[in-house]
Order: sequence, then C-alpha cells, then structure tokens
Amino acid sequence: MTNEVRGTAPPRVVLVSGASMFYGAYLVSRLAQNPAVERVIAVDAKTPSKDLLRRMGRAEFVRADIRNPLISKVIAGNEVDTVVHSATMARPLKSGSRTAMKDANVLGAMQLFAVCQKTPSVRKVVVRSSSSVYGSSAKDPVKFTEDMGALRPPRGAFARDMIEVEGFARGLARRRPDIAISVLRLAPTVGPQLLGSAVRYVTSPLVPSVLGRDARLQLLHEEDALAALELATVSGPAGTFNIGGDGLLMLSQAIRRAGRVEIPMPFSVFSNAGRFLMGPLMRDYTSAQMDYFQFGCAMDTSRMRSVLGFEPRWTTPQAFDDFVKGAALRPVIKPDWIDAAEAGLLNLVGAKAGAL
Repeated sequence: MTNEVRGTAPPRVVLVSGASMFYGAYLVSRLAQNPAVERVIAVDAKTPSKDLLRRMGRAEFVRADIRNPLISKVIAGNEVDTVVHSATMARPLKSGSRTAMKDANVLGAMQLFAVCQKTPSVRKVVVRSSSSVYGSSAKDPVKFTEDMGALRPPRGAFARDMIEVEGFARGLARRRPDIAISVLRLAPTVGPQLLGSAVRYVTSPLVPSVLGRDARLQLLHEEDALAALELATVSGPAGTFNIGGDGLLMLSQAIRRAGRVEIPMPFSVFSNAGRFLMGPLMRDYTSAQMDYFQFGCAMDTSRMRSVLGFEPRWTTPQAFDDFVKGAALRPVIKPDWIDAAEAGLLNLVGAKAGAL
C-alpha cells in the first residue's frame, strides 16, 4: 500500500462489516465504548446472537449483505466516513462450500470497495487481512516484512482470497488517493474466546508432527488483535502492517507447554496417520494448514510499532498460555515431570563427563 498518510481526526460514523463474527462483533463493542466515535453501524447478512447484540451497546445493527448493491444506501445514507472490512471467512460454513466462501470473501470485498470508491463521504478503509498471505514453505525468510510476498504461492483458499482482497484495496487506493487505507495482516489469533487453527492443533492428547521439522509459530492474542483494529480505525495511518506478538514458539515447545504428547512421523504418513490420531479435528485441515504445521510463519513487526504506533500487551508465549488456561486443557504429561526428567538427564550426562 502506497498511500501512507497519517490518520487525521477521529471518525464520525464507522461502519463495520461481519458483525455476526468474532472480529466484527467485538470490534463494534469496543468502538461503541469509544467516546471519540460518534456513531457505529454494524452490518451483516446474518443477525448476531442476542449476547453479541447486547455487547454492541449503542451501536446500530443493520441487516444487509455487502455483496448487494443496496449496501451503498447504508453507507451514503448515513454519511459513513470510515469502513472496517472484517467480514472474511477462513473456512466454508458447515452448510456451505468453497464457492460460497469465495463469493462471500472476494465478491463481498469487491462490491464493498466499489461502493466506497463512489461515496464521497468515505475517507478511511481498514481491512482485516492475515499472515496467511505469506504462505509457509522451506524457502521462507526468517521474518516476512510488509513489502515481501509469498515465495511459493499459498495453497490455501483463504490465503488466496486475502491476496485478492488486498489487491482490491490497492486498486481502491489508486482510484481514490484521498482515502486512507490500512491493511492489517494479523498473525494466527488465539485466546479464551477465539480458537485459531494454530492452537486447536494442540488440543488433541496425541499431536502428530513432521519428523525433522519444527514449525515456527508467531501468535496474536485476541485482545491485541481487537486493539490493533480499533487503533487503525480511530487514529491509525494508512499502510500495510504485520500485527503479531513478540517472540516465537516452536511447535514442539507449544505441544510441551500444553502438556500434550508429540508423535513425530515422516511427512508421507503425516496426513493419514495424523487424521487417525486426532480424529475429526485434523480432517478439516486444508493443505495450507498442513504446510503451516511443517514450517510455520514469522513476521517482522517493526512498522507496527514505528508507524502504526501499536504495542501488543501479550507475547506469543503469553498468548498461547492464556489459550491453554482458557481452554482448561488437562495435561497428558505434566510439564514439571518433563523438566525434572530433563534436569536428571543433564545431571547424569554432566557426572559422566566429569568422570572421564
């Protein structure tokens, strides 16, 4: 994204898409509590649950599909100046298909951005994107910066959708350079309320892994994800930003911290044996997720601090531990047992080395 202008005055009227989903609903709740924002309009084709509607407080819910041209009446009629696009699905709905998912993600963004382009009152657009646009492969750099792309085209449908969505956002920036467009590439998000695929993987008592691989995991706590989106909406500058917690966890470390049992196996049997060990949990994993559990992904977050001005409260290990605590996982093997065994082994090796 090239139109890197600083955020100006706080928005007067904010429209948030995807209000029945986690990111949209909880962001609406935060914005509704922010006195700097005059009005908050929550939009979704599906009515949120009663609990989510209650959380939204003073926000106004409008049942509308962003794929329908009538969304222009909602934006223009309410003189919306800031649009937050968070209505993207990471996987098809249980009753849906890949075609329906692509229709919602890609066509929805295309229609929404087209309306933004034609509406004079719109001055800012915030896009919730994902680190999945970088893919996962053995050729990956130590950390991806915002000006890098995937070294191998991502195999996942969601990643391909997000690449297209970001392309539409860049097109909007070229056609309406007066609109400040912020794209936030969120690391896999975890927490007590949101169970991302990166952590659901370690909820099984027996966790298969690829022999000879130890994926690098960079995570983002759900509270930090919402805080970053709120900052970008209210006062953040335009640009593309990697959003992730400090530090990394190797997959083997995550399995150990969760008290699970790791079972390394060759990749040739990883998918089949893994599905047998983990049951339906792993059957839903896409090819992109299988790549992720081989290689992981790490992002450089320097611009997140220096330009966006955002500092996560939770590190990657802290975010993961909070997930484990919230999910109330009972350890199969207690970590202190492993620590004691390792300490005993090190002492034994040291004693033998001293005797030589």
